[in-house]
Amino acid sequence: MTISATSQDSNNTQSPLILVDGSSYLFRAYHVPYLQALSTADGQPTGAITGVLNMFRSLKKDYPNGNIIAIFDAKGKTFRNDMYPEYKANRPPMPDDLRTQIAPIHEIITAMGLPLLVIPGVEADDVIGTLARQADELGIETVISTGDKDMAQLVTQHVRLINTMTDVEMDVAGVSEKFGVRPDQIIDYLALMGDKVDNIPGVVKCGPKTAVKWLAEHGTMQEVIANADKVKGKIGENLRDALEQLPLSYQLATIKCDVELEQTAGELAASEPDVDALAELYQKFELKRLLADLGKGDSGTSTTGAAKKSKKAKATNANDSSNLAGEQVVEIKAVEVEETQYDIILDKALFEQWLKKLQTCEAFAFDTETTSVHYMKAEIVGVSFAIEVGKAAYVPLTHDYVDAPEQLDKDWVLAQLKPLLESKTIKKIGQNLKYDANVLSHYDITLQGIDFDTMIESYCYNSVATRHNMDALALKYLDYQTVHFEDVAGKGAKQLTFNQIEIEKAGHYAAEDADITLRLHHAIFPALEQTASMLSVFNEIEMPLLPVLARMEQTGVLIDSDILAEQSFTLGQRLDELEIEAHNLAGKSFNLASPKQLQQILFEELQIPVIKKTPKGAPSTAEEVLQELALDYPLPKVILENRGLSKLKSTYTDKLPLMVSDKTGRLHTSYHQAVTATGRLSSTDPNLQNIPIRSEQGRKIRQAFIAPKDHKIVAIDYSQIELRIMAHLSNDKGLVTAFSEGKDIHKATAAEIFAVELDEVTTDQRRSAKAINFGLIYGMSAFGLAKQLHIGRQQAQEYQDKYFQRYPGVLTYMEDTRQQASEQGYVETLYGRRLYLPDINAKNGMRKKAAERAAINAPMQGTAADIIKKAMLAVDHWLLEQNDDRIKMTMQVHDELIFEIHQDIVEETTAKLVELMNNAVELSVPLIAESGIGDNWDEAH
Repeated sequence: MTISATSQDSNNTQSPLILVDGSSYLFRAYHVPYLQALSTADGQPTGAITGVLNMFRSLKKDYPNGNIIAIFDAKGKTFRNDMYPEYKANRPPMPDDLRTQIAPIHEIITAMGLPLLVIPGVEADDVIGTLARQADELGIETVISTGDKDMAQLVTQHVRLINTMTDVEMDVAGVSEKFGVRPDQIIDYLALMGDKVDNIPGVVKCGPKTAVKWLAEHGTMQEVIANADKVKGKIGENLRDALEQLPLSYQLATIKCDVELEQTAGELAASEPDVDALAELYQKFELKRLLADLGKGDSGTSTTGAAKKSKKAKATNANDSSNLAGEQVVEIKAVEVEETQYDIILDKALFEQWLKKLQTCEAFAFDTETTSVHYMKAEIVGVSFAIEVGKAAYVPLTHDYVDAPEQLDKDWVLAQLKPLLESKTIKKIGQNLKYDANVLSHYDITLQGIDFDTMIESYCYNSVATRHNMDALALKYLDYQTVHFEDVAGKGAKQLTFNQIEIEKAGHYAAEDADITLRLHHAIFPALEQTASMLSVFNEIEMPLLPVLARMEQTGVLIDSDILAEQSFTLGQRLDELEIEAHNLAGKSFNLASPKQLQQILFEELQIPVIKKTPKGAPSTAEEVLQELALDYPLPKVILENRGLSKLKSTYTDKLPLMVSDKTGRLHTSYHQAVTATGRLSSTDPNLQNIPIRSEQGRKIRQAFIAPKDHKIVAIDYSQIELRIMAHLSNDKGLVTAFSEGKDIHKATAAEIFAVELDEVTTDQRRSAKAINFGLIYGMSAFGLAKQLHIGRQQAQEYQDKYFQRYPGVLTYMEDTRQQASEQGYVETLYGRRLYLPDINAKNGMRKKAAERAAINAPMQGTAADIIKKAMLAVDHWLLEQNDDRIKMTMQVHDELIFEIHQDIVEETTAKLVELMNNAVELSVPLIAESGIGDNWDEAH
């Protein structure tokens, strides 16, 4: 059960007390990936500051009358350390880049006028517990904002919890529903389980289910202890072994509710914000949105937006990343809107008025509302459009809930819109228009005049400033919180499809989509126009590619489900064998997919040395760790094979046949232009880019991608494209000469590194040289090279030195690129794609080095992405000219294009396609595309 803040506040004449677990906010904000990139121009990290303040803003919006108090942990040990010196002993020290953000957060909260409590000798939990107890006794409704499960012990009739990041509230019933025990049993529950993070001893192997079971039978931990001799099996032995330490565990898990405080819960209250101090702090830490809000009379605790889950994007939270290093000088300015006018069109007269305006305008924003996020399953429910900012319309077509009003005939409306949507002269503006184009294709409408896509505009402007879905963009560039899909459709299993939503609600939501899209275009595109190279990427690469990708998606690929079913069976047998082998090596049965059980087996029972720990201090069982351990120990090697085959089975051999479209009998992926920072395409549902090529099992999956009858699969792949790009960018004489003369670059490098004649280079030497070539151009250190080649650090350093002696231009290019990135905050591809590097001047050494590696990698990877996209454009242009159904471009995977070509024309067509790809761009070295032909993708590769 959850209680809404609004209803609770309205029923209580006294303002609710909002107790904020600031330390919980701090760590949660710090670990949000997209916030970690934020810093000031001089390298001061601000991600945690931004995240914490956003949560306070959200809280203020949800509880406008709430008495908010912020509580943070103090430095130093607490009374629990005196009680048990090992308490929290395993926790790693606080990262430096987080520590530097604590004082600014405290300063800003104080300037906001909010009470801030930091009490030495106790934890924030204890201060919160004390205030909650006082408020409860006074009958003050209290909300504790935290992500800490331990706080559930404080819940009463008047005290509830809220998780600000998930908007989940818990009252007494909610605690019982989540944990299976009452709030007054939470301490018993925690004590029995123990806590590895806090190093609280409990009963070994006692998890949540066991703790709940014991407390359901006996009520309290004391009664569990009293009946310990009746518990059978190994867990009974563990319980009896823990009897002496359980009272200590209970004490450690108990939140202290009698901390001495200078003011009570009834006395603590907010004061007026110090606007001047806030302005100074926001300016100092480059919190531009908060600074702008001060000008609107907002003291810094206004609302922050949550994302909308819709066909345009998965849910995401936007962030204030306007303080990224290298942020554009051009400022994006949103169009101010006094009020909005949204029409819901239910009669022909109003529809025809709008249609006439659309037919005579230069451009309009357009959006579809559908029944599914996947374009192959989606059916149109309605359409919306906007010509002027603030004015939009929604045409409902197939809402079919009980008592839904009569709507215009879908076929008639689409027939009226077809000439407009297929017009090349009237420009369309959209957000992820590829989706809309694909949906319309099912209704015999070819969307044309696709000139502006706000998702792509944002991506070309700055690929790392924010996510590129509508909600994130509206929040960042318009400072506007859109209507959430969940607000109109509900959540979870009971979520409605769009056709089931009341038209009044649906109409505002859909019209807003069109209106916000238009506003985003007016905000972002003028800024994009200010940089010619970025505008060129938008106009000459990304926007022309959109319809190409749409056609590929609609075409889909053909798979042989029988081959995949047979492979699934074979993989299942091998997984059974691996499980038995793993159990034999471990000496016991365990769940191979459980990191906790694997940690215990590897590092406690088999005593394998720990080589890396997780951020929480536990031994890591990540793939790179297991790969290193597998060199010396058999069990990690078995686990790695098990993981790899399990992923292949679940992701591909089991799943792909289920994803075949009933309409076409083919598999239809979705290609994404605005995901990777470098410009490379990605694909989902299914992801065709991650099918392994080096393993036998991966190649077998590719065998299931087959050609239709009388056709062949043709795969054309660029050869060594990144090395060729490096040769061009660095103008290194050795690289340019080798490629221009058609030499084997890996063999030439091997001859230099290993001091042998070219014709004496062995296969192993060439393989090592290949790793050196690719590793070093991507900024790999001697340490990394040593690890990859399984050689000593000194030998790796010698290889690195010889490499740069052979190719000095590469080293010069790297040094110049790092310098350029540091000075301007970004690097560029050969064709003008700009790649921003927020951490390039970070104080944190690891983040700075990662940014420097990215500075070297990004121009090569980004240029490779640009080249394959230019090749796709050239190929598609030729295919449209041919107008031959016997040739289809079906997939793009990294530097490879895959086609279905009729066997009668396969040889000459393949030669033409290779020629087109070879001449897609001009470099200082030859661009070489290599082709393969077969009955399936594996044969052709």
